[in-house]
Amino acid sequence: MPGDVDTSRKTVVITGASRGIGHHTARLFLKRDWRIITCSREPAPAECGRDPRWTVHIPTDLSDPDSLQNFITEANAALEGQPLHALVNNAGMSPKTPYKERLGCLNGDLGAWRQVFELNFFAPLKLSRGFASALHKGKGAIVNITSIAGHYIHPFAGSAYSISKAALSALTRESANEFAALGVRVNAVAPGEIETEMVGPEYEMLIPRIPMGRMGSPEDVAGTVFYLCSDDSRYVTGTEVWVTGGQHLF
Repeated sequence: MPGDVDTSRKTVVITGASRGIGHHTARLFLKRDWRIITCSREPAPAECGRDPRWTVHIPTDLSDPDSLQNFITEANAALEGQPLHALVNNAGMSPKTPYKERLGCLNGDLGAWRQVFELNFFAPLKLSRGFASALHKGKGAIVNITSIAGHYIHPFAGSAYSISKAALSALTRESANEFAALGVRVNAVAPGEIETEMVGPEYEMLIPRIPMGRMGSPEDVAGTVFYLCSDDSRYVTGTEVWVTGGQHLF
């Protein structure tokens, strides 16, 4: 907690950490002995709060500018001037109709489009800016979670989601160029079909399109994220890594 910062461990900020890919990523960083600072709309699971390395969890709505700025302020305060070694921009949303209909360019509410872009695109941009100084101190890394849907027409992901992820891929490239001057690397991970709470039975039809013959697990994504935050990838920046089981090949 603030006032008791352990400077011997590296520190990562992870958004959307209460479930799915974000939660498994947080657990992996803990397993690898990193300190973690997290946010999500929901509280952290109770078992995670008992881990002393889980420095602080801040309930946050990243689509709300005031809530996002509060998270940046509180997280930087928790760092107490110490370096930040990684930022994982994982939080995202893909709204659908009550009947789980895909919302496209013709039928998607424009207000919903703005909300999707606020969370999926502008939040990573604002967070990268908000933690730039701490990341510079740590010669750290930023990893943006994009999507296969940002590169292909997806049967279930809505247009707003897909386009926001395409924009996040472009932001990764541009940020990698600019943040290099700070000694900070910026990469992205593009998952394919990953078994999380967002995936329903209808996704089974996509498995024949996956050369490896199965959906991915959140751990598959978490391991790639960790690699891009570690010293093993110290000369890797501006790269988007596909975690799709080969689905992106077709």
